[in-house]
Amino acid sequence: MADQLHLEIVTPEGLRLSEQVNELTAPSVAGEFGVLPGHLPVFCALATGIVSYVVRGERHRVAVGPGFVEVADDHAVLLTDRFMTKDALDPVRVRLDLKHADEKLDRFDGDPSGQEYLELVEAEQWAAIQLELHGDPPPPLARTISRLHIAPHDLGLAEGITADEIAEEPKS
Repeated sequence: MADQLHLEIVTPEGLRLSEQVNELTAPSVAGEFGVLPGHLPVFCALATGIVSYVVRGERHRVAVGPGFVEVADDHAVLLTDRFMTKDALDPVRVRLDLKHADEKLDRFDGDPSGQEYLELVEAEQWAAIQLELHGDPPPPLARTISRLHIAPHDLGLAEGITADEIAEEPKS
């Protein structure tokens, strides 16, 4: 078993991070998960949040938006629409973005299942995660959404199969 895995984070703008890491932790829609070298293959939906990874004993953190994660053969690829490092963010601008998103959500009177509402909640979440990356405590977020509305038959699974059953290790 190798003592490192290769981490890549890719956005529509291209490769944003490529690093040999000792471990990584990422947010999925089912919760945070960790990956060490030799990890079993995984493919899951990435949630907006903080990705942390360790290189030669030093922990690094970046913010990512929603997307997908694939881990296989000591290679982790995160495909996401957003990426931010602490050094690149402007906390004043991000605080204003969060304030504007919150104000728009407070005044929102449209369809809460519609695209406009989804975009406002995503803007609020993205600003809050960036502030958390900066070191500010995350604001209390009452609004959460998931872009993924996947039925079991969409994945080729029979009705009634739960995520816990899918995640179970095969019995020998």
